[in-house]
Amino acid sequence: MPDLVRVEPIALFPTQAGCAVFLGDGKKAIVFYIDPGVGASINASLSGQAPPRPLTHDLFLLTLQTFGAKVSRAVIVRMEQEIYYARLILEAENEIMERKIVELDARPSDCLALVVRCGAPFYVVRELWEALEDMTGVLREMRESSGGADESDTPDLGLF
Repeated sequence: MPDLVRVEPIALFPTQAGCAVFLGDGKKAIVFYIDPGVGASINASLSGQAPPRPLTHDLFLLTLQTFGAKVSRAVIVRMEQEIYYARLILEAENEIMERKIVELDARPSDCLALVVRCGAPFYVVRELWEALEDMTGVLREMRESSGGADESDTPDLGLF
């Protein structure tokens, strides 16, 4: 397994095209952009809102549970042409089969929506993490321009 950096969502901001998601490790932050529906799903989960009916990410997790599987972790593995690529790692064990680990290609936004619901860790491959520009200054500017809190008051969620 490659060397990994554990990250957490530290801010979600609405944009004209969707949502800016900031992930950080306590020293550095990166940003990627997602569609507003997934952003709202992540935001609702992080703010403890339970939907009256299962949303798509909730349904996926319920389906996994039914088959004796769970989300083990998610990893952003590369970036090409400003698009991030991630892998979702699932573990399954039930009365029909022994323990099995499955790795799926997935959008980082869907991975984040799943891990925030089940408490699984989220990582970035260290080599990629170290190559990415630190966006802490951009995050600070966005917080200031939105009238938000300073950097010590993370996460900056609930903006949808």
